[in-house]
Amino acid sequence: MPGGAAPPVGADTLRVEAPVTMKAYLMCVFAAFGGIFFGYDSGYIAGVMGMDFFIKTIEGPGALVLPAWKKSLITSILSAGTFFGSLAAGDLADWIGRKFTVILGCMVFIVGVVLQTASASLGLIVAGRLVAGFGVGFVSAIIILYMSEIAPRKVRGAIVSGYQFCICIGLLLASCVNYGTQDRDDSASYRVPIGLQMAWALILAGGLALLPESPRFFVRKGQLDKARVTLARLRDQPLDSEYIRDELAEIIANHEYETSIAPVGGYWSAWMVCFQGSIFNSSSNLRRTVLGTSLQMMQQWTGCNFVFYFGTTFFQQLGTISNPFLISLITTLVNVCSTPISFWSMERVGRRPLLIWGALGMVICQYIVAIIGTVKPDDDNCVKAMIAFICIYIFFFATTWGPGAWVVIGEVFPLPMRAKGVALSTASNWLWNCIIAVITPYMVDSDKGNLGAKVFWIWGSLCCCCFLYAFLLVPETKGLTLEQVDQMLNETTPRTSARWVPHSTYAGGEKAEKSVQHHEEKVTPSGSDGESQV
Repeated sequence: MPGGAAPPVGADTLRVEAPVTMKAYLMCVFAAFGGIFFGYDSGYIAGVMGMDFFIKTIEGPGALVLPAWKKSLITSILSAGTFFGSLAAGDLADWIGRKFTVILGCMVFIVGVVLQTASASLGLIVAGRLVAGFGVGFVSAIIILYMSEIAPRKVRGAIVSGYQFCICIGLLLASCVNYGTQDRDDSASYRVPIGLQMAWALILAGGLALLPESPRFFVRKGQLDKARVTLARLRDQPLDSEYIRDELAEIIANHEYETSIAPVGGYWSAWMVCFQGSIFNSSSNLRRTVLGTSLQMMQQWTGCNFVFYFGTTFFQQLGTISNPFLISLITTLVNVCSTPISFWSMERVGRRPLLIWGALGMVICQYIVAIIGTVKPDDDNCVKAMIAFICIYIFFFATTWGPGAWVVIGEVFPLPMRAKGVALSTASNWLWNCIIAVITPYMVDSDKGNLGAKVFWIWGSLCCCCFLYAFLLVPETKGLTLEQVDQMLNETTPRTSARWVPHSTYAGGEKAEKSVQHHEEKVTPSGSDGESQV
């Protein structure tokens, strides 16, 4: 929203959303299941690349390790697919809807998994991961958008954090399956971990088929009757509830206000809306796009995926660990057990403080690991201390930057550009994911850069950047509706955002209310959106 403008003043800024019921909460929570196959797909490859049978399948009899360029290619090709899949998802979500874009992504993902499961050579597994990457791109971009748009404001941070928790569950499941199949001397050692991914995609697609579409999607399409029905289902309220009337009026008014300020035209102009305004204006579309894309970049800069993608092979290279698969499983368990803390802290502490102090905690842990790896890399006790601080570093990531980056990008974009803004942000995540996956083997492998644990000097320095970034640029959005976040960004700076309180509504005038009344007579309690009822 351009600076200087203000929405119409309304009397009641609190009655813009219905109370949270258990049914409404569970409907929103299920969408977070999308994180499981995202996490599983990210996690299984680290173990598979360390399996003897897989190495011999790709390299031939007698091979002990995969060369750096093959590890780089196998790992990064998924991220390349997700980058383009995320960008395409922005258009699809505005065309066919949020939930159907995710379902389509599940189907594409299954095709990629089938190719990988059938593979017995490098070419087919690379092709399969590329295709699966497109599906993961669809899901990872739009599931955040979908959850942010349907979740009640009081639990939105916790629900979107649940997505990160499901990513951790996926990583844990992948580690457990890898641990169970690592010693098999047949193709099942890698085909079982790969093929199991299809189950997660089928569960997500089947469940979403029963859930309602985002009411904000229907408002964007001008289908207010369907928006009212789906909103009533999501809030577990009757169609004639004043809560539904007030919330829908606010969504409509905000959308009409935003489109009046920055009208959306054809295909290219719709994308150009994301880059309107000044970079120095904290509420401009350009500033929001930069915030979303750079926040996801910073999340990758924390070095998290170094541990999750290359943890097994990294622990193997230390030379003092007898069972690197078990250590990888432990680090994944720390990730899983730590993430639920963010369900509480994201709403009580807030997004901004968590990102600031989480970055500082990661800096300290990573520099300690780097110092140990530089001074005494071959000492057994020092390596144990190194692993302990890697686990503490993962704790800080899992409770702060892991979920926090996803929560914020789902909140800061106005409705006319929200799908494309979230798509661009997610694409940034996968672009940097790809870059890190490509370069990491060349930095740490013994036949290349041979940095080993010294690579944590790099991750620690990048986390210093994350600390400064969060302090200077990340706003506080807890406890606000998406429409109130829009208003807050217009009136504050990141460092003063935590003190902002809602004082007006976009629906303070009569325009949106009349629009709702005009469409009320078209709505019937049976659900005119044609979707199955939950």
